[in-house]
Amino acid sequence: MIVFLTSADYVNEYKIALKFNTGEESIVDFESLIHSDPLAESLSDLERFKDFYLDPWPTLAWQCGYDIAPETLYGMATGKFPNWVKPPVQLIERSHAT
Repeated sequence: MIVFLTSADYVNEYKIALKFNTGEESIVDFESLIHSDPLAESLSDLERFKDFYLDPWPTLAWQCGYDIAPETLYGMATGKFPNWVKPPVQLIERSHAT
């Protein structure tokens, strides 16, 4: 199955509400990822973090060049990772939106 984002909305702090083409949605807290991934260091500035967009894949991306694959976002949001996707070292805290 091909998974991609249909929308992403800022919630607060480092949390973003994600909605997928599967109809599933969740609020994902990216704080642990942002502070543990050296490539995302510039996103520790909350104003930069808030300035995300959906790129042509579509997936979550930032102007600094950082992005997260849609399959990884789906796994972070739902806990369901395709067998070919390696889960992040630290699973990101998630709470399912209703």
